[in-house]
Amino acid sequence: MSLDPLAKRFLAMTAAGTARVTKDVSTAARRESLVKLMQFAAADNLTKIAIDGFLPGASSPIPFRFYIPSYVEAQVSPGLLFMHGGGFVAGSIETHDVICRALAEESGCRILSIDYRLAPEFPFPAAIEDAMAATSWMFENAERLAIDTNEIGISGDSAGATLAAIVCQEFGLLDRVPRIKLQCLICPVLDFAQDWPSRREFASGFLIDAETLAADFADYCSSSVRKDDPLISPLQGISFRHLPRTIIHTAECDPLRDEGNSYAERLSASNVDVLHHCHPGMVHNFHALGKILPQGRAVLKQIGLQIRNSMAEG
Repeated sequence: MSLDPLAKRFLAMTAAGTARVTKDVSTAARRESLVKLMQFAAADNLTKIAIDGFLPGASSPIPFRFYIPSYVEAQVSPGLLFMHGGGFVAGSIETHDVICRALAEESGCRILSIDYRLAPEFPFPAAIEDAMAATSWMFENAERLAIDTNEIGISGDSAGATLAAIVCQEFGLLDRVPRIKLQCLICPVLDFAQDWPSRREFASGFLIDAETLAADFADYCSSSVRKDDPLISPLQGISFRHLPRTIIHTAECDPLRDEGNSYAERLSASNVDVLHHCHPGMVHNFHALGKILPQGRAVLKQIGLQIRNSMAEG
């Protein structure tokens, strides 16, 4: 393992100025910490077209922000549902605004970013219910959103990528038509059931640590929830043959690296079309640190182009 020098400097800076996230840190403080972290997001190309609204959820309306690439405003185009990260307890359409504006402009997709319900106020399975509702709504309203129903993808980063993986598994099992064409998972959280080596190797000092993961999980799930439930740990799914083509980006110095890499291997072994990149020297959430890490800006462009190309393929 060789941590990128700029990433190392960034970690030292944040360690000096940020309190460690533990089970005793308030939810409000954890949410504010992510707000501050996401201020480091940057990209070369950002769409300026975004519309806020609400879509119907299982128990309450779900806020959304809908992004339109500047050059497809009058055209029917592919669509992408995006779920933000934040350990199921933090994050919003605001924290991930730059990420979505960049992905929209680079991918050519109209992006629907949602504010799914967060724990501890709304524990498991509230976030999944909202993600499923938003996916159904996107398909049902594709025509008025100027989205091609045959070119709809699901994406997210960190815990948002967990939701994206779950949605794709659940919709695949339902065998719905039209099908989800693509899933894009960035630094995904995919398995709480196994003691992965990367979770031990990077348990502290690498932006997200073991205590943070444990605190978030405790807020999200009751003690009665099985960690090997595929709705908690998508890697524990029985079959992956029904999944769409997949883009996965992981980071070498991320405690979640091994489960993301393993998911790519499992899907590929199930004959799913997988494009996987494990970025050397990078830490969790590096794609949102473009003001510090040039790789963050570069990978947003790369992911956007990969989504564009994958949507264009038959």
